[in-house]
Amino acid sequence: MSLECLIGIKFNNFVLVASDMSRLQSIIVQKSVDDKMHQLSSHLIMAVSGEAGDTTQFAEYIAKNIQLYKMRNGYELAPASAVHFTRHTIANHLRSREPYFVNSIMGGFDPDTNTPVLFYMDYLGSCVPLDYYAFGYGGMFSLGIMDKDYRPNMTKDEGYALLKLCVNEIKRRFIVNLPKFRVRMVSKDGVKELPVIVAEGEAP
Repeated sequence: MSLECLIGIKFNNFVLVASDMSRLQSIIVQKSVDDKMHQLSSHLIMAVSGEAGDTTQFAEYIAKNIQLYKMRNGYELAPASAVHFTRHTIANHLRSREPYFVNSIMGGFDPDTNTPVLFYMDYLGSCVPLDYYAFGYGGMFSLGIMDKDYRPNMTKDEGYALLKLCVNEIKRRFIVNLPKFRVRMVSKDGVKELPVIVAEGEAP
């Protein structure tokens, strides 16, 4: 389990992905404006958690290979196909001397089928499609809220409000301070940055 927190929620027409903005090393906060999300293609983002070097190198490797595929073939990999390529990469490196210790939530939108996708993938290469998920200790406090209040037909504002409830619950009940969460939405129009969620009682 990780002190970092990643949250992903899939709705009928879009996906919301959020990640805390704290870079932690043991008991020290090294950075409070960290961006743990990486855009892999025009309709796919990945939020990553793990060792700082592994997460950056792995995300860049996946993003560059997806772009290379587009250059060679003239079209982008579908989000689900890109997810399976990512899983294959983790599985191959797991059986080598250079495994990636990276856990990720991947959210995307397939413009061909007009469907959103959300996957959780761990460092062992296990990959599960989900409607919603929260990784890390913060998930212990936010999964119950999503179990209770999640509806697949929520609007963007309702989904954003649901994320706010999760962030405030993490702030209220988790001993580690994760005051700010970066949020991005993926829909048929591509990837869009939403306002940072700041927990109640924290300075913006």
